[in-house]
Amino acid sequence: MSQAPEAGAEALAQQDGRSLGSITWIGVVLGVMGLVASLTASSRADFYFSWLVAYLYFLSIALGALFFVLTLFVCRAGWSVTLRRVVENVMATLPVFAVLFVPIWLGRHDLFVWTDPAEVAKSAALRGKSGYLNEEFFAIRAIVYFIAWAGLATYFSRQSQRQDESGDERITRRLQAVAAPGLIVFSLTVTLASVDWIMSLEPEWYSTMFGVYYFAGSLLSAFAFTVVAVGFLHSRGFLRGIVTTEHIHDVGKLLFAFVVFWTYIAFCQYFLIWYGNIPEETMYFMHRSRDGWPTVAKLLAVGHFAFPFFFLMPRFVKRSGPLLVAGALWLLVMHFMDLYWCVIPVHREEGAHLGISDVTTMLAVGGFFLATLGWVSSRRALVPLRDPRLAESISFENV
Repeated sequence: MSQAPEAGAEALAQQDGRSLGSITWIGVVLGVMGLVASLTASSRADFYFSWLVAYLYFLSIALGALFFVLTLFVCRAGWSVTLRRVVENVMATLPVFAVLFVPIWLGRHDLFVWTDPAEVAKSAALRGKSGYLNEEFFAIRAIVYFIAWAGLATYFSRQSQRQDESGDERITRRLQAVAAPGLIVFSLTVTLASVDWIMSLEPEWYSTMFGVYYFAGSLLSAFAFTVVAVGFLHSRGFLRGIVTTEHIHDVGKLLFAFVVFWTYIAFCQYFLIWYGNIPEETMYFMHRSRDGWPTVAKLLAVGHFAFPFFFLMPRFVKRSGPLLVAGALWLLVMHFMDLYWCVIPVHREEGAHLGISDVTTMLAVGGFFLATLGWVSSRRALVPLRDPRLAESISFENV
């Protein structure tokens, strides 16, 4: 283990996550309450569509965390070591999403029109896509996604924890080697999953940019959640002097960058569809051009880009914990509105409004996500204690 400064070594000894176990029980209670309320207070179709939004929301945070970890190893980013365990713990929740996918599979006939043979028979486009959009292949692909995501997340998480015990520097080199092909697997699976679970809600529509659109939102939400998680841990006395203003400043810069990247992808997708003016493409925006949905689009333009762009631009905001946490929380709300705008108009064309099922399913999926995150965090140190670049990370300063 690289020797940290004496004060840092003393602080490291106190980074035991076992006291975070209460978060698990809070999450379980919230999840069960939300699930019961969802099943009893909403119609079947409302439940399935709202569950899909909540599922995609929390899944995107975990997937963004996985991509962040893979990228840190590929780039050999020494600055991030003290921060990385927080991100690894978020990434390690991915296996639970295989279980949370069950309601989506059970509700596939309510969610996806291409599962109805009568609808397929009426549409030449659906018949042409039936080789890809069929229930058997849909299930096989979902299984492949979960194996890939859970496999990568579990492998990197366990190897990082094993290094805490052994101090073997070869583990770092091994993870750096695996991360590059892992990014390729990640890119392919996330792109196809976004097509399967969002684009195929309107199966006659297509966009070659939608996979990148969901990816951009995923990474943005992961950065925002990381800022909030570190802020919470600081408030509980963890990571102080270890994850410093310098580290949070860098995450703030990434958060700002991906506000711009998400906007670039969102605008390019809209602009190319508008310019091409092809009915098979414009139908997506036509469905969202009436009954209150244009208001949501304007809210996203202002709330997902303009406001956070100017708010996050100053250096002092990115170096202020409370201000950056406030900006991150705002972006997490906007990310929910983005996914809501992508999914719900397919089901609820009569107007843009939050229903009881939208709240209860967020509580359910979020509760189980939080429970898993608390359980993972309580079983390991909150810092990679014997990573060979730990001292470099603790002494990191922005130029």
